[in-house]
Parts: sequence; C-alpha cells; structure tokens
Amino acid sequence: MFRTALRNVLAHKARLLMTVLAVMLGVAFVSGTLIFTDTLGNAYRKQSAKSYDNVAVAVTTYADQNDADEAIDTKTLEKIRALDGVAEATGRVSGFAGVADQDGKLIGNGWSNTGANYAPGKDGKDAAYTFTDGSGPVKDSQIALDKDTADKGKYRVGDTVRVATNGPVKEYELTGVFTTEDGAVNAGGSLVLFDTSVAQQLYLQPGYYKDVTITAASGANDRQILNAVEPLLPKNANAQTGKQLADDQAKEIESGLSSLNTMLLAFAAIALFVGVFLIANTFTMLVAQRTKELALLRAVGASRRQVKRSVILEAMVVGAVASVVGFALGLGLATGLRSLMGTFGAKVPGGPLIISPTAIAAALGVGILITVLAAWLPARRAAKIPPVAAMGSAHLPASTKTLVVRNTIGSIVTLAGLAAIAGGAAVGKSDGRMMIGAGAFLTLIGIIVLIPLLSRPVIALARPLLVRVFGVSGNLAGRNAVRNPRRTGATASALAIGLTLVTGLTVIGVTLGQAIDKMTTDNIRADYMVTMASGGALDKSALTALEKAKGVAAVSPQQSASVMINDSYESASAVTPGDVEQVFDLKTVSGSMATLGQGQIAVAEKTAEKKGWKTGDKLPAKFGDFSEGGKADTKTLTIGAVYKDNEFLEPIVLSTSLVAPYETKPYIPEVWVKMDGGATAANEQALVDALGDNPAMSVMDRQDIRNMFGGMINTMLNIMYGLLAMALLIAVLGVVNTLAMSVFERQQEIGMLRAIGLDRRRVKRMIRLEAVVISLFGAVIGVALGSFLAWAVGETIRSSIPNYALVMPWERIGIFLLLAGVVGVLAALWPARSAARLNMLTAIKTE
Repeated sequence: MFRTALRNVLAHKARLLMTVLAVMLGVAFVSGTLIFTDTLGNAYRKQSAKSYDNVAVAVTTYADQNDADEAIDTKTLEKIRALDGVAEATGRVSGFAGVADQDGKLIGNGWSNTGANYAPGKDGKDAAYTFTDGSGPVKDSQIALDKDTADKGKYRVGDTVRVATNGPVKEYELTGVFTTEDGAVNAGGSLVLFDTSVAQQLYLQPGYYKDVTITAASGANDRQILNAVEPLLPKNANAQTGKQLADDQAKEIESGLSSLNTMLLAFAAIALFVGVFLIANTFTMLVAQRTKELALLRAVGASRRQVKRSVILEAMVVGAVASVVGFALGLGLATGLRSLMGTFGAKVPGGPLIISPTAIAAALGVGILITVLAAWLPARRAAKIPPVAAMGSAHLPASTKTLVVRNTIGSIVTLAGLAAIAGGAAVGKSDGRMMIGAGAFLTLIGIIVLIPLLSRPVIALARPLLVRVFGVSGNLAGRNAVRNPRRTGATASALAIGLTLVTGLTVIGVTLGQAIDKMTTDNIRADYMVTMASGGALDKSALTALEKAKGVAAVSPQQSASVMINDSYESASAVTPGDVEQVFDLKTVSGSMATLGQGQIAVAEKTAEKKGWKTGDKLPAKFGDFSEGGKADTKTLTIGAVYKDNEFLEPIVLSTSLVAPYETKPYIPEVWVKMDGGATAANEQALVDALGDNPAMSVMDRQDIRNMFGGMINTMLNIMYGLLAMALLIAVLGVVNTLAMSVFERQQEIGMLRAIGLDRRRVKRMIRLEAVVISLFGAVIGVALGSFLAWAVGETIRSSIPNYALVMPWERIGIFLLLAGVVGVLAALWPARSAARLNMLTAIKTE
C-alpha cells in the first residue's frame, strides 16, 4: 500500500501542488518564527553576557536630581575601591541626551537617546567603549558620540555638535567616536559621552553617581566582594554579581521574546487552520475522482483499513515534502526578519542562525500532522464506500441522515457560540472578553459546519443578478457554485476566517481612532502641545521660554503633582490659573475654575461623586515627602469647582504656585499653548525659536496629536494585516485549487457545453464568475461575523474609553468585498484558461 500511495502522489502531483504550497507556507511561518526568536535570543544573551564579562559586582540605584540621597557619593565610591579584591570601581551617571543632525533634527527615536559619563580608569581608558577615532571628553565643552550616531549626523572629530538634554540646547566639541554594546544604541538610539562632572550636573548632583561597576582583581571572589560592598550602600541600592545580572537580563530577554514568539505562532496557527480546508478539499476531490480506482483495490482484496491507510500515507508523503521545503523557506524568512529589524533602526547583534532540534521537530511535526488530520475524513469516506456502489457511481451524495446530523450539530454549536459572545458583551471587562473569545471559537466552528447549508440560500440571492448581467455564463456559474455545497463551503470557510479577523480588527481600530479623535476635539482648546521626544519631563526653563514667546495668548503646564488627602494618595495636575481654561475645554458642574488662583482646587465630577465631595468642602491635605520619616506639610484645601472629566488632566487640578514650595524640580510632561491667530506655520516657528530650536522637544498641533494617537492604532492594524496575509494567501490558493480540480472533474460537462455552442470566452467567464461568487460568499460571512465580534469586544472596553461609539467603516468593508471579488477573478485565471482550452471531443470522451 505504501508503493500504491507513493505512485498516487506522483501521478497526481499537479493536483496536489496547492496543498503542498499551503502546508509549505504554514510550516515556513512556524519554522521561521522559531528560528528567528531563537537567533535573536541567542544574539542578545551573548551581547548581554559580553557586556558583563569583566564585571564582578554591579550596583544600581534609582536616584534622580530630586533624590540624590539614594545615590552613591564619591566617598562611598572610594571606600568600595579600597576593598580587598577590587581592581577598579567605576561610577556611572546617565540620562536623556538628544543629538541634532546637520538640519537640526533629532537623530534616533527619542526614547532610547542616552547620555552618560566617560570614566577612564588607571590606564586612561574606559573599558565600556572602544574608540575608532579620537578620544574621550576631558573638558566641560567636549563630548564623544557612538559611531552610528556620528555617521547619521555626518560628524567628524573636531566638529561642533548641538546636544539637548531636558534643558536648553548646548554646543559641544566632538573629541571622539566609539563603538559599544550599549542596549540604547542597539535599540536604534544614540549615546553621548560627557565628562563626569558635566554628566553629574546634568543628571544628578555634583559628586554623586547613579550606578557603580566593580572589576575584581586576579583571584578575587565575586561573592566575597558583593558581601563587602553591600554594607556600604544606601538603603534602596541594589547590588548583584555580574553573573547574576547577566542571568537576569537573559531571563528578561527570554521573557520578552517569548511574547513575540507566542504572537507570531498564533498567526501561524491561523494560517495552518485555514490550510486545513484546502487540504481537506483536495483529498476529498481526489478521492471522488479516484472512486473506481479505490473500488478496484477493494474488489481485489484490499480492506477498508488498507484503503484508508493508503490515503493517509499519501497525506504523510505530501506533508513531509511540504514540511522540508517549508523549513528551508523558514530559514530565509528568519534571515529576512532579522534584516528587516535593521531597516526599522534596531541594531541586531551579529551571530549565526540558531537552528534548534525543537524548530526542526516542530516544523516537520506540524506539517505532517496538519496534512494527515485534514486528510483523515476524506480517507475515512473512501474506506466506507462498498466496491459495487463505488463502481456504479463516481459521485455518491451524502446521506440525508448525515446532512441532518451535520446541520443539527452546526446549529447547536453556532447558537452556543453566539450566546457566549452576547453574554461576554453583557458581562464586560476581562471576564467578558474571555467569554467572547470562547464564543468566537465556537461560532467559527459552527459556521464552518453550517456553511454548506448556508451556501444555497445566500448564493441563490445573487443568482438572478448573475443571470441578468451575464446571461448563460452567470446562470451556470451560480448553479455550479452550489452543486457541491461541501466543497463550496470548505473553500469559502478559509476566506471567511481571514475576513472575520481582518474585519473585527478594522472595526475596533477605526472605532478607537474616532473615540480618540473626539477626545482631542472635545477636551482641547490649545493650538499646540510641547513635549520631550524622549517622553520624559520638560525643564522649567522651557515653560518660561514659551511664556515669553511671540504671539502666545495662554500657556499652561500639565505638571504632575502629588498630594495626600484624607490619608489617601491622589494624583493631581498643577496648572496656570486663568490660562488653563483657555488651553483645555473645562465644563464646570459647580463653582468656578477662577478659584484656582485663590489657592483652591478643582475636582473631576466622577472623583467627586466617588469620594462624596462637593464645592465648598474643606479637605485636610499633605504636601512634600510622604515616605516614612519624610517631611510633609499639612494644609486645608477648599474645593472651588467641580468640572466634567477631562482626559488630559488628572482628577484633581490645582495651581502650580500651590505645589512650588515642595517640588524644586517639577515634573512637567507637557505644556499647552494657545496662540493669537491659532495654529499657523509662523506661530509654530515662533515656539520652535523660543525653545532654541531644540531637537529633543516636539511642538505638535491638534492634527499632530490626533496623528500621534491614531498612528499607533494604524501601525498596529498594519502589523496585524501583515501577519494575517499568510492566512489570506492560503485561502486564495484554496480557491485556485478548488476551481482547478473542479475543472478537471467536469471535463466531460465542459466539453458538452462547448459542443452545444458555449464558446471559450463564455466558458472562461463562467469559471471566473464561479470563483467570484465563492469568494464573495466567504467574504460576506467573514465581514458579518467580524463586525459582530467587534461590537461585542467594544462593549467590554466601552467604560474605560471616553466617547466610545461603534463605527462601521463602510468604505473599508466595501474595499474588503471588492478585494474578495478581485481575488476570485485572479484565482480563476489558470483554471478558466485550462477549461477554455479543453479539446471538446477529448473532453466528451473523458469518464
């Protein structure tokens, strides 16, 4: 039977081509994902280990300019250097630093642009950096740059470089260019090295260090050094051996890549699931076309088990061949993904592709298993046909009992799934989403089972239009599409699954985008928002500069503040009284926002209701250091206003002057500006000039703000579309496969049609229309189910997203349906051409 199976595979290799392609693509996705994440993990682990090769102990603190007591001072560093077994102890200070290119634009992505101190040891070199040109900075006016940043900015040693930290831009002389294994640079950012005293002044306080790296003398024990260092450190400092730190980072890398791996494999699973329908369709049609051959095997003594085993063996051979080719493609995919990361600015460490036994076993196992499982039902049907019945008919319809059972089971499963989705929408939040997920799975399974039943009435609705527009070709296409409902259903199911996911994601994405857009429109009156490109805090000097800018009508920071009310920590926004009403649309429920200028506070409506507060209430409050032993002042605050919640402000609003005595270094994430004449190019340039043309500061108008939030959603949608493309491609192959094998199966019929006057042009049109009908049928099912799922998921997040209202993107849905029709036309090119070129006499004689 193995020889028979192998002979059948070789005899029908053209008809099995689409099955091989489907399995191959799915396996390539799986193997490529596993090889890519293994390679990435190995490269980053080696890089991490290399960066800690000479580190015996690493000390980390969480100190900043407002809390230098948590940092390591010079005296403590000298004590560490004096310990037995310590060869060198290097103090480190770091923070944000952005470098401007020749056009004044920021080099790097903002969040990973870093500045640090150059700390030469006894030999005059800093072991963390290898200089390719020049040397490290030794004066306040000097810096060094990493090689990538210097190349992007076209800087050479001796050039003047504009560098921005959280304060005004300053110019420095470039004294050196270096290479480094620093994670910020590898993430696409930049690294600026300052003289130690300059870095301390910028990021901490003179004489203090944020971190310390300790190198051991020859023969010294890392653990003993750690034990000696720990008693010298501030209370909240953390000390680890270099090996512990490397191991911890390896675990973090593995954890991060595990999430990526899971996401990619989930989409690979979707692609393989879609491929199941193509494979099942192929083997079903092959079994139907070889009914007499299989019957002859039964007649000459083959048992049912042997016939079934023969079909399964064919599937195994097909799966094995497709898996091997797919694995080779996966190697190329992993290499491509690695290169693609570089185009997005991420610097991937060098290293070989890691091909693990797990990746090989998973690729081969998945490919063969999926193919065998998909072929199991066709094999079972082939084994159950009696020899006499099989020889008497080439196409035995399913029994009425089988269809009743199938439709009953499909109806029950679909109703259960729809009920779970509706129930999840009613429950809401995370519990509701879990119910919706389970319901979506059940509904998809139920629809797949029911789709042959649905095909007849749905396609029947379109048939009059086909007849009216396309005449005989349209009539035949409509009838052919429902001639074999199971085949049509299996082909349409693959497209329905892909379109369900695409439509659901699109509806949710567009709805969220509209909600965010409305939130911006309803809550903001300002013309501009000024932020740091790094996402960090603006220096107070930026606020002062904006207040003095030409054409400014109102300016207010949204300064993060801390206050303890009734022994409960509350988040607050410190703003400029009088100006805040001009930059934000604040609707008062009671009281007046003008009371902020009198030292009173304003409270958001929902918070006031939750706390039982009202206008005129006096609240005991504490400002300052809330930590144990810290100094905090107690005041009585009066609620001067209750306002409608504004998404850009914290639930408590107070004056900047109220918190100024307690925050010497205020945290200002954003400043909002209202200009005379509104948002114009001249006004924007006035703000840029006032900020000293600082490359690290972003000046965004309302449209930029919308684009910032909406861009995140569009980026996520595009990533999802890309990941689902493999599943949709396999679905298209399914349409091609079904039509091609259908044409082969209907050669005699097509020959008869040609003989009675249907010319080649109308034969082609008939096949194309059949493909379009099947594609649109699957697309309509997918769009309907995807929209329903999007509504249900939206109900679970409605309470956490202001202005949420379901938006149906009819334009995009129309595009999806149009693309489904185009897919049908393209998928029919080869089958239609084959059908039209059939010799009618040869076709009529075909059995």
